[in-house]
Amino acid sequence: MINRQEALEFLEKRVENKNILKHMLACEELMGEIYESLKQKNEKDLGGTKEEWMMAGLLHDGDYCLDVPPEKQGVQITQWLKEEGFDVPENVARAMASHNHLTGTTPVSKMDWALFCGDSLTGLIVAATLVKDN
Repeated sequence: MINRQEALEFLEKRVENKNILKHMLACEELMGEIYESLKQKNEKDLGGTKEEWMMAGLLHDGDYCLDVPPEKQGVQITQWLKEEGFDVPENVARAMASHNHLTGTTPVSKMDWALFCGDSLTGLIVAATLVKDN
Protein backbone atom coordinates (compact mmCIF):
# COMPACT_ATOMS: atom_id res chain seq x y z
CA MET A 1 0.00 0.00 0.00
CA ILE A 2 1.13 3.56 -0.64
CA ASN A 3 2.72 4.99 2.48
CA ARG A 4 1.91 8.33 4.07
CA GLN A 5 5.01 10.15 2.80
CA GLU A 6 4.36 8.97 -0.76
CA ALA A 7 0.72 10.02 -0.44
CA LEU A 8 1.68 13.50 0.81
CA GLU A 9 4.17 13.96 -2.04
CA PHE A 10 1.55 12.80 -4.55
CA LEU A 11 -1.01 15.24 -3.13
CA GLU A 12 1.45 18.13 -3.10
CA LYS A 13 1.92 17.65 -6.86
CA ARG A 14 -1.77 17.19 -7.66
CA VAL A 15 -3.76 19.38 -5.29
CA GLU A 16 -3.68 23.08 -6.12
CA ASN A 17 -6.09 24.24 -3.41
CA LYS A 18 -4.19 23.92 -0.14
CA ASN A 19 -7.41 24.29 1.85
CA ILE A 20 -8.55 20.96 0.37
CA LEU A 21 -5.29 19.49 1.61
CA LYS A 22 -6.05 20.81 5.11
CA HIS A 23 -9.44 19.11 4.90
CA MET A 24 -7.85 15.81 3.84
CA LEU A 25 -5.36 15.96 6.71
CA ALA A 26 -8.24 16.56 9.13
CA CYS A 27 -10.14 13.65 7.62
CA GLU A 28 -7.07 11.42 7.96
CA GLU A 29 -6.87 12.20 11.67
CA LEU A 30 -10.61 11.72 12.18
CA MET A 31 -10.52 8.33 10.46
CA GLY A 32 -7.70 7.19 12.75
CA GLU A 33 -9.57 8.32 15.84
CA ILE A 34 -12.82 6.65 14.75
CA TYR A 35 -10.92 3.42 14.09
CA GLU A 36 -9.35 3.53 17.57
CA SER A 37 -12.69 4.29 19.21
CA LEU A 38 -14.37 1.36 17.46
CA LYS A 39 -11.48 -0.95 18.30
CA GLN A 40 -11.64 0.02 21.99
CA LYS A 41 -15.34 -0.87 21.97
CA ASN A 42 -14.39 -4.30 20.56
CA GLU A 43 -16.28 -3.65 17.35
CA LYS A 44 -15.91 -6.46 14.86
CA ASP A 45 -15.23 -6.26 11.15
CA LEU A 46 -13.72 -2.80 10.89
CA GLY A 47 -13.09 -3.37 7.20
CA GLY A 48 -9.37 -2.65 7.29
CA THR A 49 -6.38 -1.61 9.32
CA LYS A 50 -5.95 1.74 11.02
CA GLU A 51 -3.45 2.68 8.32
CA GLU A 52 -6.00 1.89 5.60
CA TRP A 53 -8.67 3.96 7.35
CA MET A 54 -6.30 6.90 7.64
CA MET A 55 -5.09 6.56 4.05
CA ALA A 56 -8.68 6.68 2.80
CA GLY A 57 -9.17 9.90 4.77
CA LEU A 58 -5.92 11.41 3.53
CA LEU A 59 -6.42 10.63 -0.16
CA HIS A 60 -10.20 10.80 -0.64
CA ASP A 61 -10.34 14.30 -2.20
CA GLY A 62 -7.03 14.09 -4.06
CA ASP A 63 -8.99 14.26 -7.30
CA TYR A 64 -11.20 17.20 -6.32
CA CYS A 65 -10.50 19.57 -9.20
CA LEU A 66 -12.11 21.02 -12.32
CA ASP A 67 -10.59 18.30 -14.53
CA VAL A 68 -12.56 15.56 -12.78
CA PRO A 69 -16.34 15.43 -13.25
CA PRO A 70 -18.32 15.31 -9.98
CA GLU A 71 -19.45 11.71 -10.56
CA LYS A 72 -15.81 10.55 -10.80
CA GLN A 73 -14.52 12.43 -7.76
CA GLY A 74 -13.39 9.81 -5.26
CA VAL A 75 -12.83 7.27 -8.04
CA GLN A 76 -10.29 9.07 -10.24
CA ILE A 77 -7.81 9.31 -7.37
CA THR A 78 -7.44 5.51 -7.31
CA GLN A 79 -6.81 5.41 -11.04
CA TRP A 80 -4.18 8.16 -10.83
CA LEU A 81 -2.40 6.41 -7.97
CA LYS A 82 -2.37 3.08 -9.81
CA GLU A 83 -1.03 4.79 -12.94
CA GLU A 84 1.84 6.11 -10.78
CA GLY A 85 2.56 2.54 -9.64
CA PHE A 86 1.05 2.75 -6.16
CA ASP A 87 -0.97 -0.05 -4.63
CA VAL A 88 -4.40 1.04 -3.40
CA PRO A 89 -6.22 -1.66 -1.44
CA GLU A 90 -9.76 -2.33 -2.63
CA ASN A 91 -11.27 -1.34 0.73
CA VAL A 92 -9.53 2.05 0.57
CA ALA A 93 -10.61 2.58 -3.05
CA ARG A 94 -14.19 1.66 -2.14
CA ALA A 95 -14.29 4.00 0.85
CA MET A 96 -13.00 6.87 -1.29
CA ALA A 97 -15.55 6.13 -4.02
CA SER A 98 -18.44 5.77 -1.57
CA HIS A 99 -17.76 9.08 0.20
CA ASN A 100 -19.29 10.81 -2.84
CA HIS A 101 -22.92 9.80 -3.45
CA LEU A 102 -22.62 10.84 -7.11
CA THR A 103 -20.30 7.90 -7.90
CA GLY A 104 -23.13 5.42 -7.35
CA THR A 105 -21.01 3.49 -4.84
CA THR A 106 -23.04 3.04 -1.67
CA PRO A 107 -21.22 3.00 1.69
CA VAL A 108 -21.33 -0.49 3.18
CA SER A 109 -18.46 -1.04 5.62
CA LYS A 110 -17.75 0.88 8.80
CA MET A 111 -14.80 2.48 6.99
CA ASP A 112 -17.06 3.57 4.12
CA TRP A 113 -19.60 5.10 6.49
CA ALA A 114 -16.96 6.80 8.63
CA LEU A 115 -15.51 8.55 5.58
CA PHE A 116 -18.94 9.35 4.16
CA CYS A 117 -20.00 11.06 7.40
CA GLY A 118 -16.61 12.41 8.40
CA ASP A 119 -16.03 14.11 5.05
CA SER A 120 -18.79 16.66 5.62
CA LEU A 121 -17.88 17.13 9.27
CA THR A 122 -14.20 17.83 8.64
CA GLY A 123 -15.11 20.04 5.68
CA LEU A 124 -17.27 22.16 7.96
CA ILE A 125 -14.65 22.32 10.72
CA VAL A 126 -11.85 23.32 8.34
CA ALA A 127 -14.06 25.91 6.61
CA ALA A 128 -15.07 27.42 9.96
CA THR A 129 -11.42 27.55 11.04
CA LEU A 130 -10.40 29.24 7.80
CA VAL A 131 -13.16 31.87 8.18
CA LYS A 132 -12.16 32.50 11.80
CA ASP A 133 -8.50 32.95 10.78
CA ASN A 134 -9.37 35.66 8.25
